[in-house]
Amino acid sequence: MSDLIVNVVQDDAMGDCDAVALAKRIADGEVSAAEVTEAAIARANQANPKLNAIVIDTYQSARNKAGNSHRGIFAGVPTFIKDNSDFVGVPTLNGSRALGPVPKTKNSEFVDQMESTGLISLGKSALPEFGIPPTTESFSQGASCNPWNVHHSTGGSSGGSAALVASGVVPIAHANDGGGSIRIPAACCGLVGLKPTRNRLVNHDGTDSLPINVVHEGVLTRSVRDTAFFMGESEKYFRNPHLPALGLVQNPGKKRLRIGMLTNALGGVTIKPDVVNTLNETARLCESLGHNIEDIAIPFSDQIGDDFLDYYGFLFFMIHRFGKHIFQQDFDKTQLETLSYAFSRRFSKRILKFPLVLMRLRNAIKVTESVFKYYDVILCPTLSSASPKNGTLTNPAMPGDILINQIRNYAPFTALQNITGEPAISLPMGTSDNGLPIGMQFSATYGADRVLLELAYELEEAKQWQHIFQQPASKNQTKPKTKESIIVSTDTQAFAGA
Repeated sequence: MSDLIVNVVQDDAMGDCDAVALAKRIADGEVSAAEVTEAAIARANQANPKLNAIVIDTYQSARNKAGNSHRGIFAGVPTFIKDNSDFVGVPTLNGSRALGPVPKTKNSEFVDQMESTGLISLGKSALPEFGIPPTTESFSQGASCNPWNVHHSTGGSSGGSAALVASGVVPIAHANDGGGSIRIPAACCGLVGLKPTRNRLVNHDGTDSLPINVVHEGVLTRSVRDTAFFMGESEKYFRNPHLPALGLVQNPGKKRLRIGMLTNALGGVTIKPDVVNTLNETARLCESLGHNIEDIAIPFSDQIGDDFLDYYGFLFFMIHRFGKHIFQQDFDKTQLETLSYAFSRRFSKRILKFPLVLMRLRNAIKVTESVFKYYDVILCPTLSSASPKNGTLTNPAMPGDILINQIRNYAPFTALQNITGEPAISLPMGTSDNGLPIGMQFSATYGADRVLLELAYELEEAKQWQHIFQQPASKNQTKPKTKESIIVSTDTQAFAGA
């Protein structure tokens, strides 16, 4: 196997299991949670020198928890928490030098929701400064590396989690999404990344006070069922009565869908030919499964792209000016990175236009609702290209405005669902000309997460997408002896605590 690929899946207590299969092995007594925890720690120690995806480890805490009894569908399964959510006993650094290492005294509410599923955290995963760039590179941490090719970006902002899941350190990890930050790293690293409907899961701490809550919590996984089981189990902790119940989605849907396909991006952004090819192949696959595909035009003018950027400028203006009140008293705004300053300056120059920006963004859901009267799902690329090399999107020598424009050109599709709150999922539907994953995004109307998961199950079965551990083994890499552990019953009664 190429030295550029980081694959730590091996014949240990974890094998090549997804989270569902691993939880079943623990529940059946084939392996213990303690053995699985030690295997995951060993994998993390093997992978992280190449990936730079872990900010701080909590291995001893994980060992202590693994020795206790557990409940939840993922009881004893290891994970990582993204370092913009509080985890008791360790600091939350948000990928920034502006924050000091002050240990938190309690978990964020979403971390509590994650732990209610039985997951055991091994530490905090990397993100770019305050989660804004679509690549996980920061002055405080350095660049996290894509396990498919360590010279390339993991995507962002949940890139540390994506690298750890794709390389096989853990089967599932925390992610959140303020403009594509679950879906972008999923596309870059060949993973399943669902941004749920707004308020489906517990919200990120502090975001309920925003004019528009664009930050949605979730996970990154290698299998559709891991995402579906996480969503179903999380509903036992918190069930939003204003949304249709999701429950445990276990199979493809029977309804044949009307799918609208976007072939162009806002602002005339060029989509790379290998991405276009993957889009067309995905459309043909959907048609072969009996779904109806129709080309549709983008129902917005380019103005909405400027509005997105102005809203994110507002968020960084608030961080820049009021970081001591938002985060902690030792916040040092002089340590912010070029891109953060650029977004803050952008808002300062356009502040008088912000009321109209908010009005247009809040009206966006009326436009998308009208589209979803005719279509069940909208298909488009997740990104305009496969993962670029690290340093491409965050070069500190570049002026801030140019960095913002590069981000806009790279990720022109994902921010809309953060504004409308509608669900969207990225699936690994193809491979680039240089062997990197290419993701396709499927979105649906507000509350229709089940539609996306059922379609994702069907596409996963039909496409049988590749994982890193299916690549040829290197000389010092032990392949799992079998893959039988991945094929298990989806009967929830098979799990301890279910």
